[in-house]
Amino acid sequence: MLVLSRRIGESVVIGGGSPEAVTVTILEVRGDVVRIGIDAPRSVAVHRAELLAELADANADAASPPEAAVASLSEALRSRDPAR
Repeated sequence: MLVLSRRIGESVVIGGGSPEAVTVTILEVRGDVVRIGIDAPRSVAVHRAELLAELADANADAASPPEAAVASLSEALRSRDPAR
């Protein structure tokens, strides 16, 4: 991890020299809260880390069916008429 000190109005450029460069600028500092501005091309997704974690959890929950549904499907398959 790269750790930098920046003052209000100063920026960091990630991927400088390429069309995909991202610029992060310090906008304001109030106590322990820092407001930043992110200038990135539309092709670069910018998300808050906690939202990505929440989305990953929601996707994992959605991909895992309830045990009752799995048991019901298993029972339906076992009792299916093999003559068809």
